[in-house]
Amino acid sequence: MEERRVYLELPPFTGRNVPIAEIAKAMHKDQQYVRVGLQQGILKFGYVLKMEDSQEFNYYCPDRKVWEEIGYFQPEAVQKKSPHPAR
Repeated sequence: MEERRVYLELPPFTGRNVPIAEIAKAMHKDQQYVRVGLQQGILKFGYVLKMEDSQEFNYYCPDRKVWEEIGYFQPEAVQKKSPHPAR
């Protein structure tokens, strides 16, 4: 029997922290949906930390985990287009 190999070309991951807003847009969901999903452990593509004595959460969503879970990858942060182009 002939051995068959399959090669997959992976995106050039950098470990970039993909912003919640960018992930929400890619998923066609609200940012709060993504935040709560990560906090509750339902969404598995990031990490959530809440410091003691604080009400704020910190999120880290590495580009590789985001790609593995939802198939979304951008090599760099999505830039907002300026209404006034540089001269």
